[in-house]
Amino acid sequence: MVLNGIGGRSIAEARECLSIREFQLWSVFRAKRGSLNLGGRIDEAAGMLAALFVNSNTKPGSAPFKRTDFMPYADPAPISLEEAMKQW
Repeated sequence: MVLNGIGGRSIAEARECLSIREFQLWSVFRAKRGSLNLGGRIDEAAGMLAALFVNSNTKPGSAPFKRTDFMPYADPAPISLEEAMKQW
């Protein structure tokens, strides 16, 4: 879990000042609400809206777009070892 930037602190400062209980609370929050990265959250919302718009205006039977199709900087979904070996 990346803590950089929580409360304007570096990772080293967060380790010194954050109790284990507070860390657990942040972990629960992130599991429920997603990333704390505002740019990533905006990118994901814009991708979702773009996919919704394009999918509502395409011909029936065509392959639907996903939100990640409109998120050029999104981390790719993890793939299995077998899939990675096939791609390489």
